[in-house]
Amino acid sequence: MSTAVVVGSGPNGLAAAVALAREGVEVTVLEAADTIGGGTRTSELTPGLLHDHCSAIHPMAVGSPFLRTLGLEAHGLRWCLPEIDCVHPLDSGDAGVLHRSLRQTADALGTEDGPRWQRVFGPLADGFDALAEDLMGPLLHVPRHPLRVAAFGSAALLPAGAVAGLWRSERARALFAGAAAHAFRPFHRPATASVGMMIIAAGHRYGWPVAAGGSRAITDALAALLAELGGGVETGVPVRSLAQLPPADTLLFDLAPRAVADIMGDRLPPRVARAYRRYRHGPGAFKVDFAVEGGVPWTSEAAHRAGTVHLGGPYAEVAHTERLIHAGRMPERPFVLVGQQYLADPQRSDGDVHPVWTYAHVPHGYDGDATEAIVGQIERFAPGFRERIVGMAVRSPAAFEEYNPNYLGGDIITGANTTLQLVMRPRFALDPYSTGVPGVFICSAASPPGAGAHGMCGANAAASALRQLRRRGSTRGRW
Repeated sequence: MSTAVVVGSGPNGLAAAVALAREGVEVTVLEAADTIGGGTRTSELTPGLLHDHCSAIHPMAVGSPFLRTLGLEAHGLRWCLPEIDCVHPLDSGDAGVLHRSLRQTADALGTEDGPRWQRVFGPLADGFDALAEDLMGPLLHVPRHPLRVAAFGSAALLPAGAVAGLWRSERARALFAGAAAHAFRPFHRPATASVGMMIIAAGHRYGWPVAAGGSRAITDALAALLAELGGGVETGVPVRSLAQLPPADTLLFDLAPRAVADIMGDRLPPRVARAYRRYRHGPGAFKVDFAVEGGVPWTSEAAHRAGTVHLGGPYAEVAHTERLIHAGRMPERPFVLVGQQYLADPQRSDGDVHPVWTYAHVPHGYDGDATEAIVGQIERFAPGFRERIVGMAVRSPAAFEEYNPNYLGGDIITGANTTLQLVMRPRFALDPYSTGVPGVFICSAASPPGAGAHGMCGANAAASALRQLRRRGSTRGRW
């Protein structure tokens, strides 16, 4: 029997472990922290309430080509959908509203923009499953659905600003801007439309769900399936050198490239070591989890029913703040994401006190306190919010990096979405998961297709590892 060691128990590490174990490989996962999950951990950050530590809303995970094959429902994973996926309120009282239903979203945008929204996102949503098979893997491959990929690419490679210009109303432009901002990249740069287009298309196909009981349910289910397949997870095991690792036929790292280079040392080919050490990290996140009595008093009626609320004002303001943070400057009014997971999953609340998950986009390594800026942005669209706060937990960019060393400088997506890194991460290679050392692979969100709890980075890296194992045969020992 072939053996494997996976370092890191985030969704990608566990997905890689499951993919290997399904093929009969004996797998051990080593996790530095005392609990598994990486960015999908959930706990009582304020007393009696369940808060997601990082990843919270999962349009890409629910539609993951790999996770959907696993039957994780048998291991406790249940997806919960809010009544409305996302709302982007405006100072005028208007709002962009994203429903799972494409027609309902288009109707809310009105005759001015609804038909064009349908023309842009209808084909993407209808063909999302086929598109995801191609786009959620390495770029350099022969696509199974070339026409769909070409149609998506013709728009996705554009700057987000160019795509936003398709719509006339501020509510439609702002709604797209909030989705595009998930790329943490200025809107005038090429390919910045891609992330927003993909998560909107996923929403129209599957919705923007949460995991019942918290995001930890995703990795708990993966770990339970791994145990059923004969694999195991060891927590509290930080790995700093190859000498710590047991002999195995293949090794996978759910780590940022720099950490892989540090552990591998001079075993890594010099060209790969240089690429990993030069890998660029992007802006940071400053997170505040609130305990709120009575919920957030939004002025927008739709926001009271939305799982996600994007706060950034009109398109031009969101574009401006994303340019500022990329330039290393902290905006007065940053783009803020608000998660109201309890609306779909009431077990997270304690009576009429509810967990409200928020983070602001801030410059890489930002060392200030953005708490008041976040409260101010919420107050802007929900006057009286401050008086309802009964508890909070704050996580700065430095604290994010301490919580998960993959998040250098608070970069929770594990890598800047530069044009090059959007298409070639973590380095230019026919097999981006290979480290250049036989039997050793990288499977973190620094590899394709990037951030999210979808597990595809891990599944893809495991596929590379399995191909190599079959070519080499089982050669038990070190790499």
